[in-house]
Amino acid sequence: MMDPTQLEEFVKRLTENQTRIHGYVYSLLGNHNQASDVVQETNLVLWRKNDEYDCERPFLPWAFSIARFQVLAYIRDQKRDRCLLDEDLVRSMATVAEKEALGHESIETALQDCIRKLTKQNQELLRMRYFREKTISELAVSMNRGQSAVKTSLMRIRKTLMSCIQSRIEETS
Repeated sequence: MMDPTQLEEFVKRLTENQTRIHGYVYSLLGNHNQASDVVQETNLVLWRKNDEYDCERPFLPWAFSIARFQVLAYIRDQKRDRCLLDEDLVRSMATVAEKEALGHESIETALQDCIRKLTKQNQELLRMRYFREKTISELAVSMNRGQSAVKTSLMRIRKTLMSCIQSRIEETS
């Protein structure tokens, strides 16, 4: 059994990655109801195997491998219902889906790092625009600036982030 700190880290990673796990399973099955059922089973297996997880290693590849086996088990169990996907096709699709999902994870990590490099003022502008969903006109009023100046600032910030993300991904490739 994991110590409480490790268990807390496991639960955090499991909950943070539910959307990715569901997206992965859905990409293999193509049906939301089936994917939800398989994700539930996957979560149970992940929970039962939590003591096998090494907190020093990336969580998603481990979770995806368990999810892949759950999808294959689901397909095997559904064969009598004339499931359209066979196991070889799912294995092939799983490889592609895992690479894509892990690629998105590296982009998100790079984005978070790049946002931290922005000035506090630019970070706040992004928060207000994209997380608090303020309109350009609301931002302009709150910042005592013109709308075109706010749009220009946001455009420059997005370009800076794109450049930073691209260079971070190139570094890790």
